[in-house]
Amino acid sequence: MSFSLPNASSATLTRNRVGRSPVSGICVTCIDGCLGPCEVGRSALRGREILYPQPYGRITAGSEKSYPIDFSHFNISGTCIGAVGVEADSDKALFHKVNIATSVGASKKIDLDVPFFTGAVGSTDIARIHWESLAVGAAISGTLVVVGENVCGMDPQGEIKNGKIVESPEMRRRVETYKKWYNGKGNIIVQMNVEDTRLGVAEYVIDKLGVEIIELKWGQGAKDIGGEVKLPSLERAKQLKDRGYVVHPDPDDPYVIEDFKNGGFKEFERHSRLGMVTEEGFYKEVERLRKLGAKYVTLKTGAYRPRDLALAVKVASNAKLDLLTVDGASGGTGMSPWRMMNEWGIPTVELESLFYQYLKKLDEKGKFIPSCAMAGGLSLEDHIFKALALGAPYIKAICLGRSTMTAAMVANTIGQMALSGKSLPIDVSKYGETIDQIFVGSIDLKEKLGNDEFKKLPPGAIGMYTYYDRIGTGLKQFMAGVRKFSLEHISRDDIFALTREASDVSGIKYIMDADKEEAEKILDF
Repeated sequence: MSFSLPNASSATLTRNRVGRSPVSGICVTCIDGCLGPCEVGRSALRGREILYPQPYGRITAGSEKSYPIDFSHFNISGTCIGAVGVEADSDKALFHKVNIATSVGASKKIDLDVPFFTGAVGSTDIARIHWESLAVGAAISGTLVVVGENVCGMDPQGEIKNGKIVESPEMRRRVETYKKWYNGKGNIIVQMNVEDTRLGVAEYVIDKLGVEIIELKWGQGAKDIGGEVKLPSLERAKQLKDRGYVVHPDPDDPYVIEDFKNGGFKEFERHSRLGMVTEEGFYKEVERLRKLGAKYVTLKTGAYRPRDLALAVKVASNAKLDLLTVDGASGGTGMSPWRMMNEWGIPTVELESLFYQYLKKLDEKGKFIPSCAMAGGLSLEDHIFKALALGAPYIKAICLGRSTMTAAMVANTIGQMALSGKSLPIDVSKYGETIDQIFVGSIDLKEKLGNDEFKKLPPGAIGMYTYYDRIGTGLKQFMAGVRKFSLEHISRDDIFALTREASDVSGIKYIMDADKEEAEKILDF
């Protein structure tokens, strides 16, 4: 059985003419005269453009590879006996009273109303377009929002002097949008890569925008290289090359300029550099950021090999970081090569299992354990519960990337249709025609914010809040089912493995072994 389907995918707008050969993905019979709708065929025409999901800049993409183990290979346990965190009384142990609030941070905690937050929203067009929805949605949900890499460097109106950013209207917009709706829970994080560090982004956002949290980025689950974006104009390509980015092809090359003007290609590529991590260098950078005035320093790392994860755990402990987020393979992004997204890195279940082992080892030694978050293809309440349980007691929150963006984008599309009086799809119009009628979260938001403030909300933010309310409610129901009425009580024995392989990888008990000794004691009467 193949876990992957190469050479044709809806992500790259490619397909096979006839049945595919399972290893290569090439049609079983590749015939002379075929127009080449597969990836190999299209690559013969457009080359490196076909590395990326299409249409680039307008979509987010997630891996379609089936891994040997995923979160569906675990089930959530349940019990009909007792309650933890609330009195074992049927009139008091109600699911809507489950407390899903959490906090992250070292010496000073950041309280969150919900145990999930947005993935990094960086410099792609789709991120820029939907920032208001995501920032406002996070603020009114009482959680974190993460500004991704390269925002200052990519800002067309950004002002740079002596190689340092001195003003970025786009970054200012992002920070101020969140702060305007901030309700005292959560916070805004600004992420930094190599180029951001060189441009002095930390200095700018701390000094001029009052940002409190800086996140150092080693990588993510969807790719093991730096970020990419497409540049549709020669002027834009030159601007970013002058700012220090790697731009391909070279916009200063006369042959490239001529080819671009003649329509030989329509977009340049901007690439971020690979970070070169060293333990000593990392500690120095954390110290530098704290001296600059960062109240919190966090780290985001990706699906790298186990020794890299071990190093991330070690430096997060030694530097007493406020949050360590680990992102597993099979997650999503708006800017990763398609085959890379499918074929590199440690999948989320295996990565979290290693993460738990390393954290437990440090815990047993009495070392500092940072607040930790897990990411990587998670979207619904069962994923959230299982990820919290698999990494318990160390995982404090879940990072939701594509799913948060999906909620905001759909809500924005439907909301704008409603506001402009366009005909809605039948499966939506059955709920009504107005924002109030379509979004069930409107009731809560009007009560929280007042009607006047509610009217100022972008539809995408209402949708994100409503989605977060749904998965929060679903999480409460699962927690009530295991009789755990606050997050700190979730444990690894609240899930069981459905296969021996899942059990061997995770250390979670196989379903037929769960409660075995206790059950035998009960029956020994």
